[in-house]
Amino acid sequence: MYDYIKGYVTRVTPEYIVLEQQGIGWQVMTPNPFAFHATDEIQQVFTYLHVREDTQLLIGFKTLEQRELFRKLITVSGIGPKGALAILANGLPSQVISAIEREDEGFLVQFPGVGKKTARQMILDLKGKLHDLFTEIDLPDSEDTLLTLAESNELDEALLALSALGYSERELKKVRPKLEKEELDTEGYMRLALQLLLKQG
Repeated sequence: MYDYIKGYVTRVTPEYIVLEQQGIGWQVMTPNPFAFHATDEIQQVFTYLHVREDTQLLIGFKTLEQRELFRKLITVSGIGPKGALAILANGLPSQVISAIEREDEGFLVQFPGVGKKTARQMILDLKGKLHDLFTEIDLPDSEDTLLTLAESNELDEALLALSALGYSERELKKVRPKLEKEELDTEGYMRLALQLLLKQG
């Protein structure tokens, strides 16, 4: 229904962004809200409207390729929108696609909510069907100037976002000491935390 929305990001939370367009503030769920920044510049967000009897979610992505991979993931039995967002939150769609093509269940089960059965289903359903995304995948980058806030606040924001994606408090406590040694923005903390969490699995 909606292919994309262009507007101003007016708010960033651990679970969603608010994208204002013509006086309407759209609440948009994203894999990593902190990949977006509240600025006075118009931003383009590729969207997917998820509709069920009891809920409607507007989900947004920085790139068209991310959205198309999300669409593929939610066709897999056992993966809903929240699970697909958690998978995409690591910011490296090419790794997910590569793992599916290599039948690397060990990599896939490291994501929240993905067990062996779901990982196997991902491989069965998607292997060989992602080549178009694999060759054209556009990874998120950090070219935009990041807002500098208090480091502790940025670390807390990153951990809140990871918690919203399904990581447990126990898992986050394990990686926090390593994160506290770094001086990063919120997105940087999220990327590093995800790398550490994946290595733990």
